[in-house]
Amino acid sequence: MVPEIAVTHFTDPACPFAYSSIPAFTVLRWRYGDQLRWRLVTIGLSESTEQYEARGYTPARAALGAAHFRRYGMPFLVAPRERMVATSPACRAIVATRLLQPGREHDALRSLQLAWFTTSLLLDEPKAIREALAGAGGLDVEAIVNAIDDETTLGAYEQDKAETRTAEGGPTHFQGRARQTDGPVRYSAPSLVMELDGRRLEGGGFQPVEAYDVLIANLDTGLDRRPPAENPSEALEAFPEGLVTQEVAAVMAHNNMEPDRAAAERALLELVASGAVRRTTLGNDALWQLA
Repeated sequence: MVPEIAVTHFTDPACPFAYSSIPAFTVLRWRYGDQLRWRLVTIGLSESTEQYEARGYTPARAALGAAHFRRYGMPFLVAPRERMVATSPACRAIVATRLLQPGREHDALRSLQLAWFTTSLLLDEPKAIREALAGAGGLDVEAIVNAIDDETTLGAYEQDKAETRTAEGGPTHFQGRARQTDGPVRYSAPSLVMELDGRRLEGGGFQPVEAYDVLIANLDTGLDRRPPAENPSEALEAFPEGLVTQEVAAVMAHNNMEPDRAAAERALLELVASGAVRRTTLGNDALWQLA
């Protein structure tokens, strides 16, 4: 039996770096599957909008920042929100999902990330969180939203925050990828910590997929390493929840080469025309799913 590599994923649904890393994580899921055992830890970037306002952030500044991140390939709606949004309620929705439906917290994170960056929803409000989570089929949305302020959820969320803020002196801190915004030095979003047989390696902050691949190769060369998808249909079959264009291109890229986004999109459009794939507009891009 091949041992699993334990992957601790520190993240926050409002971080554009974490959102832009989704294609890299999709490649890891495609390439190694269940040989990676993921554990999600929420950072809690902000408990209130005042934290952002004190740093000079405004809805216009946030929209301009989103425009900067389009170069990494994920879909964005570049438009100012009505106001700044605190991340704590969305983080607690992820924690509540982890407690109520273990394993589905990753789906909750994805839905909240897509909503954060491709809609103008105010994702610190229950109604908006419900709408975002509805995109992940099978979630008990009402139970999750109702549990956001439960003592159990709050306690688990505080444990996440405390664990996140233990980066001082470690590799992520050494590499300049840690942050110190509210007290102790913390892991930035996204950070991956990989562990196997007492060995621990960190990929702190925003990293290319080859960085994570190097960590895995140094932990265990006995893993099965799935080759790239030969076509978009093969990629979409593995991810029934759907993939955006950059994810499809990344899964089809050979040996960590630069994804050919234009070629992937052409192939996807041909599949839409044939009726094999459906396309749902998402920001300045689309979500693709098998029909």
